[in-house]
Amino acid sequence: MNAVRKTRDQPGLDELRGATTLLVVLHHAAITYGAIGGWYYREVATSSALPIQALVFFCTVNQSWFMGLFFLLAGYFTPPALARKGLWPFVMGRLMRLGVPLLVYGYVIGPFTIALAATSSGKSFGQVWLVLLKQGRFENGPLWFAQALLLMTMVALVGWRLRGRLPQAADSTAAAFTPKTEAWPTNWVLALGALLTGAAAWLLRNEWPVGVNVWGLQLGYFASYAVLFAFGCRASRSAWLQDLPPRTVQVWRWVARLALPVLPVLYLLGERMPGLRGSVLDAVYAFWEPLVAWGVILALLQRFQRPQAHDSPGWAALSRRAFAIYVIHPPVLVAVALAWRGVAAPALLKFAVTGSVACVLCFVLAGWVLRVPRLARIL
Repeated sequence: MNAVRKTRDQPGLDELRGATTLLVVLHHAAITYGAIGGWYYREVATSSALPIQALVFFCTVNQSWFMGLFFLLAGYFTPPALARKGLWPFVMGRLMRLGVPLLVYGYVIGPFTIALAATSSGKSFGQVWLVLLKQGRFENGPLWFAQALLLMTMVALVGWRLRGRLPQAADSTAAAFTPKTEAWPTNWVLALGALLTGAAAWLLRNEWPVGVNVWGLQLGYFASYAVLFAFGCRASRSAWLQDLPPRTVQVWRWVARLALPVLPVLYLLGERMPGLRGSVLDAVYAFWEPLVAWGVILALLQRFQRPQAHDSPGWAALSRRAFAIYVIHPPVLVAVALAWRGVAAPALLKFAVTGSVACVLCFVLAGWVLRVPRLARIL
């Protein structure tokens, strides 16, 4: 997240990152009130009720693209940052800006959030948190993204170094990294990439099904994450995100629209035809994700790159706070949900209220956090 620093020539990308960060908060609010997924506090169980299924579909669509977008943007800004800083300053900067938040979250904020959620079952917040601290419990939570991004970045660096293709600046100025203007991949190439990504996801999930963690990472989702990070690096070298082909965006927007209803329809048909569930649905899900993701991501990139996009003080503030919001939102969201868990209300209403209040509080609190100079340099 914070590997995608403020850019002078493409502010729309920072604004898109900020808006997607708020979507992450809403995504976890949806899980709180019945959607499928792992989260610290779940107030409503998943069921076949229509409002709950709406939240499930909301999260399923989000999952197909939003974290992949973060990896794509991180990859996009990696080569110019590396060329500008040089290898070792770049590595140390990544360790500071990703590693430190990961450790602080893992050993402090994560256990704090677990202890906060435990109060819903009558347990003592202080006692639970103290036990977790004494045990040295490491809880990466949403900061799995920082963990994964560090690993991907190091793999990319090793690969570039071995091939003698480390991005380098012609001089010491920030503008020294000059991307080569090359044609975008054709729609056939993008389609092949989507199919191969789907196949890789299906193979990964046969070994590590969705929901299974390995070192705190759900490897079943990593096919698209790795592909989009690599594509971001390649796009940076060719300045692809500076000039999106309108025809390509239009084609993939329609691909996403046509693919979008396939998964829920198949799921509903599975209630009458059980044979469609299980392995068939898993395979469709694996191939469905990149088809939706390519279209949604390209459409959003185009929208946020328009000259009349949201270049305003409010959007600038959100862009700057994005990573801080991402880091602090779990305890804030859990606290807001717990504050009115005794109030009987429809799940969709509680989702909307809790999610909105949490977004506002995270925005305000992140601004306060960034007033601390040392924290501002990291976040």
